[in-house]
Amino acid sequence: METLIQDTTQCGVPFLVTQMVEYLEVFGLEHVGIFRISGSVNKIKELKQKYNQGEQVDLVNDGDVDSVASLLKLFLKELPVAVFPDNICSGRNSNLKQLLSCLPKAHQNLFQFLSAFLLKVATYSAVNFMTLENLAIVFGPALFK
Repeated sequence: METLIQDTTQCGVPFLVTQMVEYLEVFGLEHVGIFRISGSVNKIKELKQKYNQGEQVDLVNDGDVDSVASLLKLFLKELPVAVFPDNICSGRNSNLKQLLSCLPKAHQNLFQFLSAFLLKVATYSAVNFMTLENLAIVFGPALFK
């Protein structure tokens, strides 16, 4: 995560995450099944390859909601160290605020950014069917590997 910080936005979150979230805020909040319906495998591979090679990615023209949502989940799952690493989470009986304070700053920034976005997604749950509970089921395994 720390190596990705070299390419971050002002909020300390990797650029690719902010780009995907901004896209999803515009095009995905009212999309039924956002984060539950898998995107096109080929589209996800293509977008991932562009990001990995440092190419400019135009999500508006090259992406779709399901593929971008799937790529965001994939990014979190493939982080070498989870947002909440095992050494921070294991053996602790503490509340979330205490856990957050133990995280490296890059992890704190990402978690806070994603939390704000996922709360926004949940406010559209009457349309997209993604309640906080559903979002926790989808994102929990990626955040707490």
